[in-house]
Amino acid sequence: MSRLAQHPVIEFVRGKKISFEFEGRKLGAFEGETVAAALHAEGIRYLRSSPGRQRAQGFFCAIGKCSSCLMEVDGMPNVRTCITLVRDGMVVRRQKGKGELLE
Repeated sequence: MSRLAQHPVIEFVRGKKISFEFEGRKLGAFEGETVAAALHAEGIRYLRSSPGRQRAQGFFCAIGKCSSCLMEVDGMPNVRTCITLVRDGMVVRRQKGKGELLE
């Protein structure tokens, strides 16, 4: 995992180490991190395809205002992963277009 370890002003307090699944791969994260931040730390930059032209989109605003980080989380489409905290055992997938609700 690639995360900042030291900063001259900010003190990092990491939560408990947990794991989640991304497209069949088991990845590590820390409690208190967002899904998008955990994916970014694992080197995953492509989060979804845009609805119109199917262009790759990734971590952009980090405050839940754009739609670049919409992903399927535990079968639910259109989850803003930049403001959704990662949970142990969570299942995350890239979203294509507008997404489909899985039953």
